Amino acid sequence: MAEAERIIGTPETPDADRDGQDRDGRERTGSGPVGVPDAGAAAGAARGKRRVAVLFAVAAVAYALDLISKMIVVAELEHHEPIEIVGEWLRFEAIRNAGAAFGFGEAFTVIFTLIAAAVIVVIIRLARKLYSLPWAIALGLLLGGALGNLTDRIFRSPGVFRGAVVDFIAPKGFAVFNLADSAIVCGGVLIVLLSFRGLDPDGTVHKD
Repeated sequence: MAEAERIIGTPETPDADRDGQDRDGRERTGSGPVGVPDAGAAAGAARGKRRVAVLFAVAAVAYALDLISKMIVVAELEHHEPIEIVGEWLRFEAIRNAGAAFGFGEAFTVIFTLIAAAVIVVIIRLARKLYSLPWAIALGLLLGGALGNLTDRIFRSPGVFRGAVVDFIAPKGFAVFNLADSAIVCGGVLIVLLSFRGLDPDGTVHKD
């Protein structure tokens, strides 16, 4: 009788489901034993780890480029005449900025420092459920830029949490900025575009 029921099938009832799980020792939605993730879950976890790696790789590149460029500017350009790159339209000019990106809000240096630190913490916490490659790139740019400017806030004069950021990219008729500012802006624009498309950090797509 038991063999006949196995071949023909039994009605789909909660009791039958529980009996099936007890007999086979397997979840009906997976191919492995109870408590062991199936291949799909394992692939999803691996995919998530790869996205986290992308986030930190992008952040490391953005941070390194910003840090190296500032070291060169301080050593070679500060207290010297600006260097024209594209005539008068673009030049490199070293300045110290105590405000936010692009020179705004110089009276709130400590506040901007705390905001940058909070952004870094939020990004790191969000990385735990990151499955989207575009989001990994966007958050990596934000993280690298925030770390770049936060490093200046902490280690440059006039003091810890009040340090002035090194800016040097000076387009004509626009505020002077640095590579960290550029990374933050590019990451923010990408996040806005992804949000409009309905793509979430976990890789799901929603439509309002």
